[in-house]
Amino acid sequence: MIIFIRHGQTTTNAQGLLVGRSDPDLTAFGERQAVALRAALDGVREVWTSPLSRARRTAALALPHLSAVVHDAFIEVDYGHWDGRPLHEVSGEQWRAFEHDHDVAFDGGESLAAVDARVHGALDALLADVESYLHRSDEHLAIVSHVSPIKSATTWALGVAGSVAWRTRLDNASLTTIGVRSGTPSLVRFNAVVPVRDEV
Repeated sequence: MIIFIRHGQTTTNAQGLLVGRSDPDLTAFGERQAVALRAALDGVREVWTSPLSRARRTAALALPHLSAVVHDAFIEVDYGHWDGRPLHEVSGEQWRAFEHDHDVAFDGGESLAAVDARVHGALDALLADVESYLHRSDEHLAIVSHVSPIKSATTWALGVAGSVAWRTRLDNASLTTIGVRSGTPSLVRFNAVVPVRDEV
């Protein structure tokens, strides 16, 4: 199976900012979130990660015994000029435009249809390869990524329109698992969060 991991909390997540291609650090809590994932990742034999440092740091903390392979397909959506801005600066009208037209690009950035194209292409290749981890029940591939690519992977597994992603929520350091049943992708688990122990 494939276990998608959203990176741990970042400094900009904590401030309620849009975070796309900018590269903030994990907070101390975000690092603890990543470490807490270790117990839930038995069976992972390989890890891929977005090129952004918050994903690579999460991978290093969650799976310290594996060397992560960077895959550009799983980088976060490019928010363009909105990257790093507070969410409240984006009007309801602007968000509705994105929700109703998957091909509309964020100002100076990327459309969610473009995210779907790269994520679905990578997953189609894994589905076509009968030797890939997607077809194994006891050995898994972990992919450390971001909100938009993981939601895109979810719509791929469900065989639904990309716009369905707007009806879902994905938390920091959450786990989303995709497998295959009778040759068809299957969503096994979505947005599972591992409790983080308080610091002693």
